Amino acid sequence: MNMSRRKFVRGAALGLAAGAAAARAQGVPEQGEMPLVVGTWPFSKFSTDAALKILLDGGPILDAVERGIWLTEDAAPEKSVGLGGRPNAAGFVQLDACIMFGPGHKAGSVAALEGIRHPISAARRVMEKSTHVMLAGEGARVFALEQGLESIPVDDRELYEKWRQTRSAQPPKKPGNHDTIALLALGADGTIAGGCSTSGLAGKLPGRVGDSPILGSGLYVDNDVGAAGATGVGENVMRYCATFMIVEFMRQGLAPHEAIVKVIQRIIQSERRDDLHINFIALDKHGRYGAAGTDGNFKYAVATPGKSLVLNNPGL
Repeated sequence: MNMSRRKFVRGAALGLAAGAAAARAQGVPEQGEMPLVVGTWPFSKFSTDAALKILLDGGPILDAVERGIWLTEDAAPEKSVGLGGRPNAAGFVQLDACIMFGPGHKAGSVAALEGIRHPISAARRVMEKSTHVMLAGEGARVFALEQGLESIPVDDRELYEKWRQTRSAQPPKKPGNHDTIALLALGADGTIAGGCSTSGLAGKLPGRVGDSPILGSGLYVDNDVGAAGATGVGENVMRYCATFMIVEFMRQGLAPHEAIVKVIQRIIQSERRDDLHINFIALDKHGRYGAAGTDGNFKYAVATPGKSLVLNNPGL
């Protein structure tokens, strides 16, 4: 049922205030342990745990991010990440990913990539082995193959038919359920990195690129401040450069959860609808972390040397 903009904004503010209290009740610390890894959605717990182990074993933080996301990219087809993800309107799976390394603001990104098993690895190769930040489409695929990355043939039409039949047999899901993984890591030495990977919105137009590979939208890392990642409807994240804004609010002194809440409030106040489907995670240089979102089913995973758990959405 539709509601007035004023009523929605008022309800959003009250919900976010209640969410902050809920976050405290869950034991989200003001000052966390290091190293620290945070990921979107409960399924990312496997990724956060794997990334933390690499960090505790003394491995590079980029390896932790990349290999942690590998697990989700290889996960079951119901997740919208990797080649098992959901096809576009033409029946093809097109993948988006990016990775950022805090020192020097280094970054790499791929968009509308087809047939490559690990798009997060392709993004890392763009960062480390090219002079560019983003490659897209067939150019991204050729580059990934030249870098020796694994290519897996996908029967897109069969996948599309299976998705179409499943979709017609079930009630439609909210767009916020398409399960991007954003993974943020803080090393014991204070180094910050992050990655993001998705097959994007099911049934999207061919060539559609969401927020996930866009720096400042799906992911943003600043080694002096912190990092933020997004999941949900990419168009609603991109139009506000939301993760960049979250990091900037943390730069001004807000804790991660508070920075996320402020960004969501700003977006809500600018919109005239209540179906935004935007959810965020963040961590800062001090090891504090937080999350919030407009989807009640949004949860996030946290891994530190002293804990590994999935927390409920403390936002709207």
